[in-house]
Amino acid sequence: MVEAVAADHPVFARPAALIGDTWHFTGSAGMLQHRNPSTGEILGEFPSGGAAEADAAIAAAQAAFPAWRDMAPGVRRDILLRAAALVREKGAELAMIASLETGSVFNPAGPGGAAEHLVYYAGWIDKFLGETTPFSPGILNYTRHEPYGIVLALTSWNGPVTSALMKLGPALAAGNCVILKPPELGPFATIRLAEIFLEAGLPAGVLNVVTGGSELGARFVADPRIGKISFTGGLPTARHVLRGAAENATPVVTELGGKSANLVFADADLDRAAAMASTMGCMVHSGQGCLFPTRLLVEEAAYEPLVERVLVHVAKARVGNPFDAGVTSGPVINEAAIDRITGYIDRARREHHGRLLAGGERLGGELAQGYFLAPTIFGDVDNKSPLAQEEIFGPVLSIIRFSTEAQAIELANDTNYGLAGYVHTRDFGRAHRVAGALEAGYIGINGFPPMPVQAPFGGYKQSGSGREGGREGMLEFLRLKNIYAYLH
Repeated sequence: MVEAVAADHPVFARPAALIGDTWHFTGSAGMLQHRNPSTGEILGEFPSGGAAEADAAIAAAQAAFPAWRDMAPGVRRDILLRAAALVREKGAELAMIASLETGSVFNPAGPGGAAEHLVYYAGWIDKFLGETTPFSPGILNYTRHEPYGIVLALTSWNGPVTSALMKLGPALAAGNCVILKPPELGPFATIRLAEIFLEAGLPAGVLNVVTGGSELGARFVADPRIGKISFTGGLPTARHVLRGAAENATPVVTELGGKSANLVFADADLDRAAAMASTMGCMVHSGQGCLFPTRLLVEEAAYEPLVERVLVHVAKARVGNPFDAGVTSGPVINEAAIDRITGYIDRARREHHGRLLAGGERLGGELAQGYFLAPTIFGDVDNKSPLAQEEIFGPVLSIIRFSTEAQAIELANDTNYGLAGYVHTRDFGRAHRVAGALEAGYIGINGFPPMPVQAPFGGYKQSGSGREGGREGMLEFLRLKNIYAYLH
């Protein structure tokens, strides 16, 4: 019922790019198609911007910047609060669009929760105060925080509304104008979000949403008028972004992939640990999340009982249409993802990287036209294998044994990634000792932590640099200026 109504939503029938106060229903680089991951059918077309749209968006942001930067803090705050209220009001609609375009299980409360990124940073607008440094009489030295000007936001498809609001909240609160390029695999919810910001009273040009392919993104990245870039996505694309930004030394904050280790010690609550490991490791969003615990490291004494519990949870998983009641996992994003993920599975079976315990196949029957995979579990995985080292970004959980705390830490850190880490134990000292030893930027103890806006989120190593969330997230979009004045 929900899907039938959603398919007729205007954002699919007539999607557009927002530049200044003008909606562009075609792009100079043509049009792109997007398929519904649940059915394989074309969901809609959207404009593919090129040089003309890129230049127009930058010009619109440049024109809007002085007034937005100099706007009274209370006025800017109230606009963001109105936008937050509208996102909450229209949360079910945004969730419906996102579920259709990405295959995520329909959760009408999701976008409303993401609106906290606007509320939280609206409250910071008048609280970034400069400092004075005492020198000799007749000298005044002080600092002030200033916006970059134009921020380029490159968001991820697997959480389009949340990814956008995590960047828009602090960037706009700091006084920047934003050019947001949504991913080709999830543009429609972001387009609707742009409409909501205009409805909230955001001045024209402060937010520009331009859809298109990788060529459009590269053009934005290389433009010297861009003050800062915020990118969320995979490492291969990040390398292109960083190389492009290097030409003008444009600063970049990156939130990239992960191969996060979930360490379960024998004294842990095994029922609780197994529920989290199975649900977050290969069921939620079909494993398509950067911080998901896709490596399960289990102490030898608890290995068999924990694996048994994990398999029981996975057996209860229901994969299907993301709008159907009781469904726990939807499809992966497209046919290319099916080929990539099954390629890892087939190679692991062929080269004996681990023992296949569950799943491993594409689902047929009434799901055959969509991009559905069974939740897949491999046991006794080699920590040096691609199953344990590479970000599969699909419903595949790798389980690895360890004998000692030192070995667990060594195995967990033996990866190029460092986004998140998880520890399950009843030993308070061990929990914090291990958390401190993990080479990752976001750690959960005895459960999967939410991503509260008040807390900084980001990775180590090839999982990115910089932070989103908390005070640190606002500082990413502010430059610090020092002023040294002679008073005589």
